[in-house]
Amino acid sequence: MNSTRFRAMVFRTIICCAAGVMALASAAHGQNSRVFRGEVSDSQCALNVHSLTRSHQEMLKSKSMGGTSNTCSVYCIEHLGGYLVLSVGNDVYRLDRSDLVHGFEGRRVVITGALDTKLKQIHVLKIDLDNK
Repeated sequence: MNSTRFRAMVFRTIICCAAGVMALASAAHGQNSRVFRGEVSDSQCALNVHSLTRSHQEMLKSKSMGGTSNTCSVYCIEHLGGYLVLSVGNDVYRLDRSDLVHGFEGRRVVITGALDTKLKQIHVLKIDLDNK
């Protein structure tokens, strides 16, 4: 077998192996993703840092951080060191893709993502407004 043929055979084998690994990773990733419904918030309000109700209620009454859940969340993230979270009842999950989530602050959403239970963090794959 000449070296050109051998290189072509090795190249084809590498391509097939890479395609197989990508297919397995894609299947595993799809199995771990699920749908979450809740409100995109800031960690300050959602984790009771300055809120007794795990919501924006106290801050909205004082009008010190805006007049809507959106403005409150944006203020807390920009000025108080908060980060984006998803509040689902009493559960709060950190969101890892602020580039996808930005613009949904203070709104009810549907997120498709993979949950890292150790970190209580959702790897956001897709986000949409919750129309329910």
